[in-house]
Amino acid sequence: QVQLVESGGGLVQAGGSLRLSCAASGRTFSSYVMGWFRQAPGKEREFVATITWSGASTYYADSVKGRFTVSGDNAKNTVYLQMNSLKPEDTAVYYCAHSTVVAGKTPDEYDYWGQGTQVTVSS
Repeated sequence: QVQLVESGGGLVQAGGSLRLSCAASGRTFSSYVMGWFRQAPGKEREFVATITWSGASTYYADSVKGRFTVSGDNAKNTVYLQMNSLKPEDTAVYYCAHSTVVAGKTPDEYDYWGQGTQVTVSS
């Protein structure tokens, strides 16, 4: 079993920044992949970014490339999503998820999920 707990969401003005955290427990994570997804009201859950636990490989959705950065701290079993230059269209519930598929970009490729954290960007 894997437990994932997100934190760091909140309300921010357009152009601002937030850093989301995802604390993982229950498994040795060195060989796995962690991803970030988001879901806005009335929309499907969409891929944001993913990172191999070693940190060697990262992948981003085109909509966030250059603004968001995914990183990890193995010692803390925590993955981060630094979000800069936020836009109102980034408003969504953000989820972290665990996978064994490198560069997985669909929810079906992830087997454990956190509860989500709300990010709201005002214009």
